[in-house]
Amino acid sequence: MKTKAAVLHGVNEEWQIEEVELGDPVAGEVQVRLASTGLCHSDHHLRTGQSPAPFPVVGGHEGAGVVVKVGEGVTRFAEGDHVVTAFIPACGVCGPCSRGAQNICDEGAGLLTGLSISDKTHRVTQGDVGLTQMCLLGTFSPYITVNQASLVKIEDDIPLQQAALLGCGIATGWGSVTEIGGTRVGDTVVVVGIGGVGINAIQGAKAAGARHVVAVDPVKFKRDMAEKLGATHTFESMEAAIPAVGEMTWGTMANTVVLTIGEMKGEYIAPAMALTGKGGQAVVVGMGDYAAMDVSLNLFEMTLLQKRLQGAIFGGAGPRTQVPKLLNEYRAGQLNLSDLVTQTYKLEDINRAYDDMLEGNNIRGMVVFDESDW
Repeated sequence: MKTKAAVLHGVNEEWQIEEVELGDPVAGEVQVRLASTGLCHSDHHLRTGQSPAPFPVVGGHEGAGVVVKVGEGVTRFAEGDHVVTAFIPACGVCGPCSRGAQNICDEGAGLLTGLSISDKTHRVTQGDVGLTQMCLLGTFSPYITVNQASLVKIEDDIPLQQAALLGCGIATGWGSVTEIGGTRVGDTVVVVGIGGVGINAIQGAKAAGARHVVAVDPVKFKRDMAEKLGATHTFESMEAAIPAVGEMTWGTMANTVVLTIGEMKGEYIAPAMALTGKGGQAVVVGMGDYAAMDVSLNLFEMTLLQKRLQGAIFGGAGPRTQVPKLLNEYRAGQLNLSDLVTQTYKLEDINRAYDDMLEGNNIRGMVVFDESDW
C-alpha cells in the first residue's frame, strides 16, 4: 500500500513528509494502523548524526494502534487487536530472552540497519530505494508493517492514543527506578532531566515508596510538572541539588540517581556520582553520541564508597512483562497517563514539534493520526 511518512534524508536536514510504499506482512509480521506516535529525543539523534543509521530513515518508535493484517505463522495477534510498539523486539527464544532479559534481545542488533527481522529486506521503499525503519518500527507514519516480536497486545480499556507512550517513555522511565534502580520504601531518588522518560521515573519512584523524589531540570515548567506527578523537591541543576540532597538525607545522599537527559555527555557523570550515596548507583538512561568516549569519573570515590554506574535500556525489563505491569499501575491509579502529553500535532507539523521539544516546551509531544491520514 502507499502511505505517507516523515522521512529523514541526511544529517542536519529536516523531516520531509513523503509518499512511501509499505509492504504487506510476510511470515511472522503484522501490519498496524496507528492511532498516535510519541516524539522522543532518540529520533532527534538521527537528525544530528549521533545515532548512526542508513539514510533515508522513517523515524518514530513509540506508537499504538490496531492490527489490520497478519502474516503467515503469526500466533500472537489477530486483526482488530490493540497493540503497543516495543522499540526493543523480544523474540522470546534467544539467550537473553531465555534468561528473562527480553530488553536486550539479540534481535536488537538490527535496530538501526533498516532490515526486517523476518527476511532481512526493507518493508518500506521509495521506488528501488529501501528505507530504514527507526528501531525496526518507523512510527512516523499512519501504517507500519513490523515483526510480531516488536509488538505487545493490550486490552481495549486502555486509551489507545495515550498508550503509545508505553512503548518507550513510560516503560523506560518507570523501570529505570523500579527494575534497574530497585527503589524501595524510604529511598532517596534523584531524576535528572524531566522529559518523556524522566517524568515517568518520577512516577515510578513515587509508586515504589521513595521518601525523597528529587527532580532536576533547568526548565521551570518541567519542574512544576514533576511536582504534580510526585517529586518532593526540584532543582535547576545537579550542582544546586548536591548540598540540598546532602542535608535532607543527613549526608548519606541518594540511593539511586537516574540520568534521563536528552543528550548525555560524559561531563554529567561526575556530579551524578557526587549525588549518589555509599552503595548506591547512577543509572544512565539518556543517549549520547555513539562516538563519544570521554567520561569524568572519580575512581577513588567509586571504589571506596562502592558506587555503581549502570546503563539501562527499556527500563531493564522486557516489554511483555513491563507493559502489562504498567497497565495495572494505570488501573490502580498509580500511573498518570493523561498529563504526560503536553501538546499534540499533525504529522505535517513534526519539525515544529521537535523545535518545541528542543526549546523545553513539552514533556512529551505526540503526533495524532485521524481518518484523513488513513
